[in-house]
Amino acid sequence: MTTQYIKKHFNLIPPTEDDARSDRTRIADELYDEFGNVEFSYDAVRMLYPLCREAEWDITVTLVKKNGFYEVILVESGDTSAHCYAVAVDYGSTTVKSKLMDLATGQEVASASCPNPQIEYGDEILSRIFYTKDNYEHLQEIHSKTVNALNTIMDLLEEKSGVSKKEYLGIAIGANTTMCHFIAGLFPWGIFETPYAPVSTEFDLIKAKDMGLDIPGYVYIAPSSANYLGGDIIGGLLTTDIEKEEGYSVFLDIGTNGELVIGNSHFLVAGAGAAGPAFEVGVSKFGMKAEDGAVNHVKIEDGKINVEIIGGVPAKGICGTGIVELLSELFLNRFIDGTGTLHPEMSEDIITIQNPDSGEDELAVIYAYEEDGDPIFFSQTDIENFIQTKAAAHTMVASLLEYMHLTLNDIHKFYLAGAFGTYVDLESAITIGLYPDIPRDRYVALGNSSLEGAKRVLLDTESTVRMKYFTDNMTYVQFGEVAMFVQNMMAAQFLPHTDTNLYPTVMERYNKMNK
Repeated sequence: MTTQYIKKHFNLIPPTEDDARSDRTRIADELYDEFGNVEFSYDAVRMLYPLCREAEWDITVTLVKKNGFYEVILVESGDTSAHCYAVAVDYGSTTVKSKLMDLATGQEVASASCPNPQIEYGDEILSRIFYTKDNYEHLQEIHSKTVNALNTIMDLLEEKSGVSKKEYLGIAIGANTTMCHFIAGLFPWGIFETPYAPVSTEFDLIKAKDMGLDIPGYVYIAPSSANYLGGDIIGGLLTTDIEKEEGYSVFLDIGTNGELVIGNSHFLVAGAGAAGPAFEVGVSKFGMKAEDGAVNHVKIEDGKINVEIIGGVPAKGICGTGIVELLSELFLNRFIDGTGTLHPEMSEDIITIQNPDSGEDELAVIYAYEEDGDPIFFSQTDIENFIQTKAAAHTMVASLLEYMHLTLNDIHKFYLAGAFGTYVDLESAITIGLYPDIPRDRYVALGNSSLEGAKRVLLDTESTVRMKYFTDNMTYVQFGEVAMFVQNMMAAQFLPHTDTNLYPTVMERYNKMNK
């Protein structure tokens, strides 16, 4: 395994009248046997004098793998080979997450995160795209704030690790296609407007200093495959063996959007679409992120709703994973039926409220109380919205499998990427029909695969080769072109599904609980 950044320490023979090779040539010759012909950055050449002589030719050089060859980007006095650090980043539309990696050991040194400053221009990505449309000053404004978040991340990592950010050699980033454009300072309008052609899906190494980052190396942005299938997904695939195995695998990342890849060693097919706000914060009046005060676990025992709250503080609302468990428990205990309709005779916690939008009365279920004693509830409208959202996620998988003439029995691994896929209770997600009812040992939770992919880019140069394979060999399918997509969507708007034969273990459990 070869990391993207390598440090080599050596004691060079000083120049003499009989050997008056230039400093650059002297170093290049020393590196030739291991690295072949190497390039030098302009900054590295400028470092050579008087550093080499003052160090009495006891120096360490840093090389980076760039477009198939190595480039010297840094020259230091003495042996600094044990100090080799770089930053892996998942640049999400809401949060920027990072890991400081020790490339000499392959270990994580520290982690840090910060809000994406683009939120100032809108919670939704589309608002940010519209803000920059044909307006270079606005694009530069967002680009500048986007880059500043990387500086903020490095400051936080320095504070947490005690490792000076001057020792950070480079950055590898996983991000969706729009974020990639903002990071690189490119107009993202083509991502949104038909025929949905981005400015670029590949990003050459960008010199960090050219972006306003005071580190010697480069910013690597993982390549995208299409307008809605970005480098976060391509990088995330590095955490799987999807392209190496004969058996078929599914890779699914659900958030506001859902991204999906199905394939094996012979082919890769991908699609993406809007999943909806339910997995973030927008499905309910009391929807919120997974932070202190959020209900994240729900259980109904003896007709009573019990909840677990993040941070052990009074409840403020409910996060996506909590909603999945709430709906699962409501269904299994017959508080709602397969259509999602609440049945008030089943519990005194099912009450009538006034819908804030229509002003009309509707049913809602109280699952917790705020600190002042006011009820926190999930309304009939909330349930209907969530069922539509879970149906979209289910339908993407079902429709792409049909497009490829595969069935669930053909799938030997089902990778769940992202925070939602990691923290949601698997049984609850299957119960409501969000995920298919397949043997549980086929499911693999990957966590933040975008961030893990960025780490792998730093630690293994083969990763960039694999990502190019993904983008070169991936077929992107527009779901609107899939013949049965609309019909599949309608069929999935029930709990767990209109065809209960697709969910045998769920129905067995349901029937057992309701004898």
